[in-house]
Amino acid sequence: MRPTLMRLAGSVSTRPLNLREASSQLYPPIPLLRRLLRAHRNLPLEMRSLGDNYVKDEFRRHKDTNNPLHIIGFLSQWKMYLEALPTSKGSGTFTGKKLDTAVFEKMSAEQIGQLYELMHATKDVWKPVSAESERKSDESS
Repeated sequence: MRPTLMRLAGSVSTRPLNLREASSQLYPPIPLLRRLLRAHRNLPLEMRSLGDNYVKDEFRRHKDTNNPLHIIGFLSQWKMYLEALPTSKGSGTFTGKKLDTAVFEKMSAEQIGQLYELMHATKDVWKPVSAESERKSDESS
């Protein structure tokens, strides 16, 4: 038998495929970015525009990172976010989840500042429209 076939046969596992391990594999940065932007198509317009801009900015900021630990952490966190997004328009809304206190304590001051800015940006997008402001806009039209 050829050596390449021997290596191929040796690499085949007899144990069944573990879906949890398969889904934990990381995507390269560009395909991950594309998948994120495609997944954002299933979000409401306001969330999609905010999400698209934020994802693109984050990937631009981290494109020159050389530390392998930072790269793996960055890609794994975005992969977890991708898995949390709805897969189709009819599959419900994206609600997010609370930030774990252990993760919050490990954040740098710069990261906490970015999180604070993101919080204010999302509050501006999702401000409830009051009845008084609706009447004012109707009167001015």
